[in-house]
Amino acid sequence: IIHTLEAHVPNLSDCPPAKLCGPRTPPEGKRIGDCLTKDMGRILVRGEPGNGLMPTVTAKPGEKVIFKPGKGAFYDTDLHEWLKAEGITHLVFTGVTTEVCVQTTMREANDRGFECALLEDCTASYFPEFKQAAIEMIRAQGGIIGWTAMSNDFISALP
Repeated sequence: IIHTLEAHVPNLSDCPPAKLCGPRTPPEGKRIGDCLTKDMGRILVRGEPGNGLMPTVTAKPGEKVIFKPGKGAFYDTDLHEWLKAEGITHLVFTGVTTEVCVQTTMREANDRGFECALLEDCTASYFPEFKQAAIEMIRAQGGIIGWTAMSNDFISALP
């Protein structure tokens, strides 16, 4: 099991400039590195109270945690090297958001030669229609990016 979360080092030196000051930059007070509330800490900054894994999916011993500075888990991380060293060839995807971080990572994995499957009922989006569009893109052309399945079907197919 590999957990990923978008998290930047405190000085934001790993944050791509377009995310800090690009044309889609949120208003002041809601930008990466800004402090939303004292309880939540700085937005998308590693180690801040609001930047961590949800208690229900906290990493267990032996599970890898990837702190990623981009949307995809392969960008500027050791994920590819780690997967190769572990001899892993097949990946199963869950998480949020289906159409951004999950799909980006799945596409990156596919480009690197990994076999990919997305568990449809184990991903989410702010916009149901975006999630559905992402699922359809993944399945397009006979699974150009990978395959999709419901978790019960996937679990039932395991040896």
